[in-house]
Amino acid sequence: MWYFTWILGLLLACSLGIINVLRLEAQETWDKEHIPLDPLTQLMTKDTMLGRLMEKVENSKRNGFPFSILFISLKDFKTRNNLPASEMDAILRNVVDCFKQDIRAGVDIAARMDEQDFLIAMPGSPLKKAEEIAAQIKNEISERVKAPGLVVKIATGVAEYSAPPEESAAATNEVDELIRVATVKSGL
Repeated sequence: MWYFTWILGLLLACSLGIINVLRLEAQETWDKEHIPLDPLTQLMTKDTMLGRLMEKVENSKRNGFPFSILFISLKDFKTRNNLPASEMDAILRNVVDCFKQDIRAGVDIAARMDEQDFLIAMPGSPLKKAEEIAAQIKNEISERVKAPGLVVKIATGVAEYSAPPEESAAATNEVDELIRVATVKSGL
């Protein structure tokens, strides 16, 4: 008779696990459908990205896994190129398409931080891997985004977050510092 109790307990545990997985999938779907996106690029907005980065910092503190961020800037893009707004928008969409191919779907997250600045968070990616992806994205943009008279100067910066042994700093301060380091490395 004890095995019936054991089997019943096992079935209950499995059903609770399945319910939890379904709940998490439903939450992810809801998040994807209700996250405010930049209307031009269909990337996350700056505010949403900052919230996600704080979550990544907290996760890194909990599990000890580092993550990297990649900052991409089209330096003086609008001032160097005197093009109609519709053409500028098309070029920005092409730039975004270039790096959307190089990031891991469902893992990495990208946001438009400013008119010509983008940020990609890469959970579980060490600094070396992020630097490789940055170089790949920079080359791809240089090769694919071309037009007569168009000047696209790309600056990239990479930074890695590793949770310190003590959890003294607030996640907001750590996110600000991480973005500052990536921006400084990009030369801005």
